[in-house]
Amino acid sequence: MSGSQVVEIVVRGTLGPDLVAALPGFTVEVTPDACTRVVGTIPDQARLLGLLDMLDELHIEVVSVNPVPARDAP
Repeated sequence: MSGSQVVEIVVRGTLGPDLVAALPGFTVEVTPDACTRVVGTIPDQARLLGLLDMLDELHIEVVSVNPVPARDAP
């Protein structure tokens, strides 16, 4: 990953308000299948890995990480 990229991270379950507040600049929404979509711009791979590490440390199951095409970005 080079340069900034909009990504969608899907996690199982819902995120508490404190965690959502710790994700400024991200759109967070609960899906009908009881997962949560976190969408936002990641400036580089280090930031993406840091975010994924944080979720892992909090024992939040990551279902998928997907690039968001520019036409679909929030």
